[in-house]
Formats: sequence, structure tokens, C-alpha cells
Amino acid sequence: MDGSATPSQPNNLEAFWMPFTMNRQFKKAPRMLVSAEGMYYTTQDGRQVLDAAAGLWCVNAGHRRPRIVEAVQRQIAELDYAPAFQMGHPAAFELASRLSTMLPGDLDHVFFTNSGSESVDTALKIALAYHRARGEGTRQRLIGRERGYHGVGFGGISVGGIVNNRKFFGSLLTGVDHMPHTHDKAHQAFSRGEPEWGGHLADELERIVTLHDASNIAAVIVEPVAGSTGVLIPPQGYLKRLREICDKHGILLIFDEVITGFGRLGASFATEYFGVMPDIICTAKGITNGTIPMGAVFVRKHIYDSFMDGPEGAIELFHGYTYSGHPVACAASLATLDTYQEEQLFQRAADLAPYWEDAVHSLKGARHVIDLRNLGLIAGIELEPLPGQPTKRAFDAFLKCYERGVMIRTTGDIIALSPPLIIEKAEIDRLFTTIREVLETID
Repeated sequence: MDGSATPSQPNNLEAFWMPFTMNRQFKKAPRMLVSAEGMYYTTQDGRQVLDAAAGLWCVNAGHRRPRIVEAVQRQIAELDYAPAFQMGHPAAFELASRLSTMLPGDLDHVFFTNSGSESVDTALKIALAYHRARGEGTRQRLIGRERGYHGVGFGGISVGGIVNNRKFFGSLLTGVDHMPHTHDKAHQAFSRGEPEWGGHLADELERIVTLHDASNIAAVIVEPVAGSTGVLIPPQGYLKRLREICDKHGILLIFDEVITGFGRLGASFATEYFGVMPDIICTAKGITNGTIPMGAVFVRKHIYDSFMDGPEGAIELFHGYTYSGHPVACAASLATLDTYQEEQLFQRAADLAPYWEDAVHSLKGARHVIDLRNLGLIAGIELEPLPGQPTKRAFDAFLKCYERGVMIRTTGDIIALSPPLIIEKAEIDRLFTTIREVLETID
């Protein structure tokens, strides 16, 4: 190694084992981002790149927002760390109280984590422990869904349904079953918003209950909108039917809102957008605008109360993390919530959604496009795979868009879009014009 490295020009790429990345390919032709502001990244070679993915679905308020930057700087200078076991600091309690006011009904208790993966595993553990605390310890089975993504912890990949996230890691958790996913191009292709066809697929949960018996099932976990698998929009009535079946059989319903939380659909959370209240909600990403790692699990009052029946001198839940409710993360989150509120970004997303939908569906008939899906400020553009080379066409589009100053995200042969909520109509036009032009140039 020589001494010529700078923060924007590393002299050795080998040591970093990059996540979810083709490491060897990347290190031959790295794509380095060195700064960001508003809707744009700046690359190592000085180009401006429009962020059409909100980083990784998380920078909902745009990059380098002054209020958040200042809050983090102040907090780290005042209290850089405080333990969350048998100790506390004011910002964690302030944030929990404030977050609880954003949820409907009695979803009024918050458990802090550091990521969506940790939020999911926390929610699953709470669900199992809840039934045990109520004297129904036989309820140990967890129900996920095909094509579901719930992070990369062992609990999350067990209830998740993405093959490559599961197949390398052994038998995973036992006692897990999966409902079918909700997407069917034959009936739903090019739907605007929630597809009309598919609500009946929720009744597959009844079949699973019949197979295992309700007395053995603890919880069902779904993403209200499945994001990482390629933007699968729930059919009309699907989530309400899941709620009805869970109520009928005493099963907890968990919404994984790591992506849909904090304004992505034009509402605070998907539970508000769809009018369906789960028992537990998993969040992360937009909770701090992506600035500091943080997650949160919301539970209904009766779940929290079920743990509070023992002696006051006993720990009620043997679970937590070194960085639960970290002071700097709390400061970032409080400032993020202020930014969302002051700029009315959730309403802004709702107001932009029709324009976004029209822009998405302007690609109908574009080269290689076989389906388009949208809701709120999310879109999935599904491409016909290259024969014998799955994922290549979409990744080629990713590279070409980046060359033209637009950063998209791909999963399989699907382009997934989720821009910061501050995006302007002119930037939406540029985004979809670029995608159309790129699709014309690739094989």
C-alpha cells in the first residue's frame, strides 16, 4: 500500500467484503459516491447522479438535510452513548412517545433496534414470548410469504421467501410455513395501484391454519407492499382479509413496514394507507432518513401489558441490543420527524403520486417492458429476461442509467424505484425519459 489514499480515493478495495454485491466485478470498475445533497449524489469523478432509489429505500427526505445534520452534530458532542439496559436518556423516551402518536389505535409502545433485520427478529421473538406469557406456549409456528423479504437475520430469512437469501444457510428456523405471493401477471399486468384480482389469495392462510391448527400458530408476517422482491402491490381487500383471518384464529399479524413506513405511500405508514391495523409493525430506514442506523418495533398495548404482569423486580423481556435507542440515532430521528412534518413530505408524496403513476405507465410498450406496478412513490418496471441470463438485462440498465446520471435499483429483472419524497416533477420526467432511452440501447 502507498500513502496516496484520500477519503474519496481509497488505495485498496480488496479488504471490504461488500454486501449483496458482485465484489470482483465491482472492484474492477468501482462506482464511488463521495457526497450527496437533496436529490443528488456526487461521484468520485465529479458527476451529479439523480437518486431514484432514496439510497436503499431510506433517504425519504433527501440527502444532507440541515436540521438532521445539526442535530447529529449537537448530540454526539453532548452525549455520544448511553446504555439502554437498566439506564436511559431523555431522547429515547421523547422519540418513543412521538413515534407512538403517528400510529393508529393502541399501537403505542416502541422497542428500538438498529435495522430492519433486527426489527423483524425482535417482532418474531415478541410474538412467541407473548403467547407464552398468556399461557398459549404451543403457538410457536410462524407464517411468512413466498417472495417476502424480511431482512437477513435467521428469523427474517426463515419467514422470508426469496430463494437466494435462504438456500445457502441450512435448515433455518423450524416451524415456519409460507403463504403464496400475490403477483400474477396473467391477471394483474400493468395494473395501476392495487390490482383488482388476487384478494382471494389471503384465504390460503385458512388452508395453512387447517393444516397446522390455530393453537400452534403464533404470527403471520407480511410486507404490505413487497419491495425488495420487485414491488408487488397487494390486491384489493387482501390485507383486510388477512386481518380477519388472524382475528378469527387468535394469530398476531405483523406488518413489515421497513420500506412503506415514513411516507413512502403518501401516508405515515401502510397501516394508515390501507386502513388495516396489525398487532406489530417493524420499521427502520426512513426513521432516521438513513443517516444513522436505527429501527423500531411498534406493538399494541395488550401485547406490552401481557409482559407486565410479573414481579416488578423482574426483567420482562430478555432481549435488546447494545445500541437500542442510541442517543445519536434518536437525535437524528427526532430531527427527521421534524423535517417530515415541517415540509409536509407525506402529503407531498400523496400529491405527487398521480403524476408518478402516469410517468410509470408511460413506459407501457417500451422495449423489453412486460409489466409495470406502482403505489405511492414506488414503482416496479419488470423486464423480459435475456434467455439463459436472468438478471443481466436489468443490471445492464442499471449500469447505463448510472452512466447517464441516474441511480436506479434492480432486483432480478425488475427495476425498482423509490425516490426521495422531495423529488420534483421535472426530475420524474428526466428519470423516466432516461429509463426509456436506456431500454432502447440494451440487448
